[in-house]
Amino acid sequence: MLPTPTLARPPELPTRRLEATEPALRMGAFSAARRFQSAPPSVSGFLAAALEPMVYVGTLILAYALRNEPADGPAIALSLLVLVLTIPGSNRFRDPPLRSAVDVLQSWLYLVGVLLLCGYATGSLGLYDRGVLLIWAAAAPVGLWAIAVVGYAVLRWHSRQPGAVRQAIVVGAGTAGVSTALALQQGGETPTRIAGYFDDRGDERIEAAAAAQRLGGLTDVAAYVTRHGVDAVYITLPLSSQPRIVDLLESLQSTTASLFLVPDLFGISVIQGRLQDVNGVAMVGVCETPFTGLDEAVKRSSDVVLASLILLLIAPLLLVLAVGVKLSSPGPIIFRQRRNGLGGEEITVYKFRTMRTVDDGAVVPQARRDDPRITRLGAFLRRTSLDELPQFVNVLQGQMSIVGPRPHAVAHNEQYAQLIKAYMVRHKVRPGITGWAQINGFRGETDTVEKMRARVECDLDYLRNWSLRLDIHIILRTALMVLWDRKAY
Repeated sequence: MLPTPTLARPPELPTRRLEATEPALRMGAFSAARRFQSAPPSVSGFLAAALEPMVYVGTLILAYALRNEPADGPAIALSLLVLVLTIPGSNRFRDPPLRSAVDVLQSWLYLVGVLLLCGYATGSLGLYDRGVLLIWAAAAPVGLWAIAVVGYAVLRWHSRQPGAVRQAIVVGAGTAGVSTALALQQGGETPTRIAGYFDDRGDERIEAAAAAQRLGGLTDVAAYVTRHGVDAVYITLPLSSQPRIVDLLESLQSTTASLFLVPDLFGISVIQGRLQDVNGVAMVGVCETPFTGLDEAVKRSSDVVLASLILLLIAPLLLVLAVGVKLSSPGPIIFRQRRNGLGGEEITVYKFRTMRTVDDGAVVPQARRDDPRITRLGAFLRRTSLDELPQFVNVLQGQMSIVGPRPHAVAHNEQYAQLIKAYMVRHKVRPGITGWAQINGFRGETDTVEKMRARVECDLDYLRNWSLRLDIHIILRTALMVLWDRKAY
């Protein structure tokens, strides 16, 4: 790696000049950044975020009232736990009744499953009246679904009102432009009709879906907007077209259309993309870890609490498995393997030994079906994922998380980092015992680059969409898969 040169202050630039200009620079950056405010949440999104936890807690209080039971300490504790697990609520107002019913039932079953696990682990199930719980179990999903149906009907009614449909055009007929048009037509608070596309490129360089709807070039945009009363203009030109974008924005300043700039980031793995205001400077985050600030505290706290409870519950099983591994073949009980963790740093991951050999060198052959290195007990441990149980110790050590991208051997990491785009982005978070890729079928041997690429894409999807609810979903799905998954060996 070449040394980074040190830039000295030019001698002709006096210090007092810097002191004079810095406040002006800060004021300029601050005034420019103030133009970028966080988009206010939609009315339906705000209501959904608040209504779901309110319905769950409200129906619980109603159940206590119907049974004439006092809302004492356990009731308050249960209400607080429900609020933590369900804030913010999901927006189902755009979903048809049948789809929202399935989604509500699925979310409710996950929530009940988590609450039952917590109650069993803490021995608190006996503190609650069974009649209260049964009434609540029936009323909560029905109430939430009824609200979703009403919201869906209101949005449908609003979209049919005169003048409700927004007329829009898209500048840029590439992948970003077509995707933007589809997104606007399929969702959003305000129904949008796309009149067409504007682009200077020839038909061979734009999307076929947009070529038939081309209305002209960039110099035609302002006149078309004025003549047809266009409500919104979405500019989706490539980042290399900055001069043309500036000229286009200046030509549209004299119109009444709303202007939106959609950066063409296709081909870039956008992770947790967002507009940020950093000390008065507007920045567009393209690739960021989802675990910062409060989210990091929530993720780490949930890992520590769940890993501690699980280790206490499975301690007898760990002892039995350790004895079985020791008797199955000569060698250590615990297999320690070098993996890459958070930030790409090397960590040591624990597993019950399942093979007669211990491979951790520069070349590590992946386990394959009917691998002669695997012991008879090891085959059972790998098929049921019981060999991974010691990794809950890694979680308590802070090296791993319960849910996250699965860590690969260091030798495999070095290989695939050269072959797969954005491979190392998965190391922006702690590796997990289980993950989104594993419950979607990408488990076991990755004997082709395409299989590994599909696994990595699942890992990146997890980083884009992380939530505590998603973690719980993955944990429960993993527990079910252990019983019948046939891809592990």
